[in-house]
Amino acid sequence: MSSINYPKYIIFSAPSGSGKTTLVQEMMKQGLPLEFSVSATCRSARANEIHGKDYYFITPEEFDIRIAAGEFVEWEEVYKGVKYGTLKAELDRISKNGRIPVFDLDVIGGLNLKKILGKAALAIFMQVSGIEILRKRLINRGTDSIESIEKRIDKAAYEMSFAPQFDVIIINDHLPLAIQNTLETINHFIDE
Repeated sequence: MSSINYPKYIIFSAPSGSGKTTLVQEMMKQGLPLEFSVSATCRSARANEIHGKDYYFITPEEFDIRIAAGEFVEWEEVYKGVKYGTLKAELDRISKNGRIPVFDLDVIGGLNLKKILGKAALAIFMQVSGIEILRKRLINRGTDSIESIEKRIDKAAYEMSFAPQFDVIIINDHLPLAIQNTLETINHFIDE
């Protein structure tokens, strides 16, 4: 880890359907010195996803080779057989641009990265008021099967139990208020 030495990082984590990706996209539009850190995954791309923009889509075999080669800052098997991770090369790319890396990670990946980066990272946990709101959002998103949605819902209650371990909890029941609260939190962190 000694080769990774950036001044600040921002980590967003949340159960699926909490609006984390939407909020990250909104933060990227605010004129802050942020740049999205593209995660790697061995799952298949969804119809609207672009390699190198949404994720680096790699085979399970290549993912394992990169783990063995020490190319990840962190990685996690989020669902059985489906791994996600942060490549060291991605942080190098962002650092060369003089920007602050922003991570959109699952809850365990976010906590693992916070442990690695320590006080240099602001770990934000996004959540909504209840599981039924998550279910409705995932169904309305229209990108996952009912079986996949139910797996995500089952995992959400477990993930919400980790919220107190994050630096900040943002409730995203009303997007404009969540955007304002997140923007204030990030500006305070950047100005520290």
